[in-house]
Amino acid sequence: MRDLDDLFAALETSSFRRGFQLRGKDRDYLREKGLPVVLSHAQDFIAKRLSPAVIPNDGKQTPFRGHPVFVAQHATACCCRGCLEKWHRIPQGRALTPEEEKHVLATLERWLQAQSGPPSQARQSSFNWP
Repeated sequence: MRDLDDLFAALETSSFRRGFQLRGKDRDYLREKGLPVVLSHAQDFIAKRLSPAVIPNDGKQTPFRGHPVFVAQHATACCCRGCLEKWHRIPQGRALTPEEEKHVLATLERWLQAQSGPPSQARQSSFNWP
């Protein structure tokens, strides 16, 4: 797995990844529900849409809008197993380990925090890990 500081530096070089920001309803949803609730949704999305060894619609399982986590997944290359392999160095063809699931969740949390508050808060974890 890739170090998060290295990952975010690499993501900054991609105009596609940099183009994602929380706007409108997604930003409002994050503010209304709060980061812990949104991260619990993220944990569920990871378990169902990324963790399995075989994903029938891999590469198309993550919508581009409709939930702040979906936007975060595309912004951070956590949207499919192909992107996880390319950007995060997590191999395809096997189920994610619990450590890899935590890595994906931490990646999404860091991006969502940066979208919802001042940078000084971006490193404080507000989610209770299982």
